[in-house]
Amino acid sequence: MTRTDSEPSATRPVSRITRYGAIYAALWKTSVTREMSFKGNFILWILVELAWFGLQLAFVGVIFSQTRTVGTWTVWQVVLLTGTSNFIQEIYQAFFLVNCTNLSELVRTGKMDFLLLLPVNTRFIVSTRQVDLPSFANAAFAACVMTFAAHKLGLHPTAVQLLGFGALCVVGLLVHYSLMFMLASVSFWTVRAQGIVWGYYNLFNIARMPDEAFRGVFKAVFTFALPVLLVSNVPVRVLADKLTSAVALSALFGLGVVWALISEWFWRFSIRRYTSAST
Repeated sequence: MTRTDSEPSATRPVSRITRYGAIYAALWKTSVTREMSFKGNFILWILVELAWFGLQLAFVGVIFSQTRTVGTWTVWQVVLLTGTSNFIQEIYQAFFLVNCTNLSELVRTGKMDFLLLLPVNTRFIVSTRQVDLPSFANAAFAACVMTFAAHKLGLHPTAVQLLGFGALCVVGLLVHYSLMFMLASVSFWTVRAQGIVWGYYNLFNIARMPDEAFRGVFKAVFTFALPVLLVSNVPVRVLADKLTSAVALSALFGLGVVWALISEWFWRFSIRRYTSAST
């Protein structure tokens, strides 16, 4: 479809949003149809993820059977942290994980040719082709654990705290997406990059640990270079009134913007190296 220059400039952004919204709705419909075709797999995946989450909570119980606090973190604060970490991880998994891991297959099989020819932003279609529906059920369970932990802590967050918590979770998702998509783009050089992508995904487990449990170089790397500690610790600190400094807050927002820009630059740089698998 050719864009007409006579179209009022004020309506173009609205038209663009509507168009991409319709495309995304179609992708959702396809994902729902695919998931409902394999109901057994849908239910089994939910159960497997719930079992893994239960093991994480059991691990918290093991730790606090030996100590009363980790730094200044109490048992229910760590449960809140674990729930938040799992919530962010499941939402990320629902929207982006399968698409990032599939990027290397698009390159290897030459299916990227077709996507590049579509009259839409290529990164948008690559990032949103599939939705992992079971992850939403697991995210809901994580939200229940967060609510229960907040109740046990006697927390009564204000509207500002809840909005801040939600915004910081979104920034955390942006950080994870930017870093993982950038790593997935390495497939334009290596063809297969699933190992790199899953390697970063496994680092998500660090996010469920209190930042005060780490020291030295390790903490610096996973706070500023790969900010997995910030992604869940900062939102929980806001919710639990544990934020003693604005440095971590500023760092998370700043790194969200920085990694998003670097990821976009690296994607554009990588796509220029793509040559069709059929040539």
